[in-house]
Amino acid sequence: MKKAKYLFPQDYMADPSVHVFEGKIYIYPSHDWESGIAENDNGDHFNMKDYHVFSIEDVENGEVTDHGVVLSTDDIAWAGRQLWDSDVAFKNGKYYMYFPLKDKNDIFRIGVAVSDNPYGKFIPQPDPIRGSYSIDPTIFKENGEYYMYFGGLWGGQLQRYRNNKALESAHLPEGDELALCPKIVRLSDDMLQFADEPKNVVILDENGNPLLAKDTKRRFFEAAWIHKYNGKYYFSYSTGDTHLICYAIGDNPYGPFTYQGVILTPMVGWTTHHSIVEYKGKWYLFHHDSAPSGGRTWLRSMKVVELEYNEDGTIKTIEGSR
Repeated sequence: MKKAKYLFPQDYMADPSVHVFEGKIYIYPSHDWESGIAENDNGDHFNMKDYHVFSIEDVENGEVTDHGVVLSTDDIAWAGRQLWDSDVAFKNGKYYMYFPLKDKNDIFRIGVAVSDNPYGKFIPQPDPIRGSYSIDPTIFKENGEYYMYFGGLWGGQLQRYRNNKALESAHLPEGDELALCPKIVRLSDDMLQFADEPKNVVILDENGNPLLAKDTKRRFFEAAWIHKYNGKYYFSYSTGDTHLICYAIGDNPYGPFTYQGVILTPMVGWTTHHSIVEYKGKWYLFHHDSAPSGGRTWLRSMKVVELEYNEDGTIKTIEGSR
């Protein structure tokens, strides 16, 4: 499989987070709905009110199973609007879904919902995680510990915070200022709270210097993901307004990570969001584009393509469809 294929053309699903549970691939995407609001940089045109779960046993030739709605804003006591990208982790017989959602004050928090099965339904906790903010949580397990990576600029509200505290006025760095960093935090033993304070995930250039805000083709924007290959940690992410999926490599989950290159060139549509998984001896990149909806950026469709490595451990760039 060298050409990307669509996974569920019947509906608009985006931002696929993917894991292998119970011997098959489970996909946890966001769900695009028309909001009726004009497109803007805060993402108000995204009306995303529920999650479906999908599974597949044969990535290249198999059918995708839709397990239906597993969580909606109607289920969540503190819900305002907009369920953006989620992720799921497994521990001690339970599955934990981490989701960003705007509260009743239109501020993104990160919530947790729990299920006995990877396909739900997921039952939300009564309150968001204490101290949580911004979007795009992704979970990584290492040596029995679970870590959350999160953060997103513009509509993702990361520019509203410094040192985990809300600013009086948001500030998005520009020019030679240091780029904003995604965050990493260890989860508590019960998987329901942060175990410590979120820390910066620093991405370095080839000279060992942190990336600058003006370096828009390499700096982090949103969509953190991490996987391990040959003992190294691969931190991948979207550059947002420059429409690239890039990656950086480090020696531990906290980084720092040194920029390596582009995984995926621009697709049809504005946003690019992905996950990477190994399954049955092959690696796959799950992502989305807006081609089936005629290029409307708020109606996106899931895709998958095989991902390959070079002998030196770098990732071969995949050409998008823009």
